[in-house]
Amino acid sequence: MSGAPIDMREREALCDLMAELGPDAPTLCEGWDTIDLAAHLVLREHFTRGTDEHMAAERAKGLPALIERLRGGPPPVPWRLPGLRTLMNGLEYFIHHEDVRRANGLARRTDRPDLDALAWRMCGFAGRRAARQIRPHSLELRPPGGDPRRFGPPGGAVLQGEPTELLLYLSGRRDAAQVRLTGDADAVAALRGADTAV
Repeated sequence: MSGAPIDMREREALCDLMAELGPDAPTLCEGWDTIDLAAHLVLREHFTRGTDEHMAAERAKGLPALIERLRGGPPPVPWRLPGLRTLMNGLEYFIHHEDVRRANGLARRTDRPDLDALAWRMCGFAGRRAARQIRPHSLELRPPGGDPRRFGPPGGAVLQGEPTELLLYLSGRRDAAQVRLTGDADAVAALRGADTAV
């Protein structure tokens, strides 16, 4: 599936991994195992609120049935619209794939330049959101070998790492993200205390 769109490739890889690990494997999503994550993804794509009742009903179907439904793909609108599919589902499936991978001891993938490109694009949104939460401090994102992005004046918190790792950190997967956080001590403390989870 190397030539497939990011959302389809990450969806298939996540389904394969959940099938291999089973319904009770941990994830980075607090309180959720793999069957909870699969139920969430099904409900999200069908615009059903993830209430406890809805989640329980989906979990009761069992992981194989949920995986089969996910493998069937999302409804065409809006999930398969060109341009939107990568931003809406590519990102969702990348992050949740990493939620399962990292919680089960799998290493960072280094062979996905398109994921890094998508992550860096989305770091603009995530970085802005995080910077708003730590005002009056600022935030700078520094990828290796690339131009940094700064939100606010110089002298704030500096987060360094590969774009995928920066995005994982900014989406609340702090302990699993391979990043380096330096800079002004107050700004660093503010970023560590900010609720940036998505």
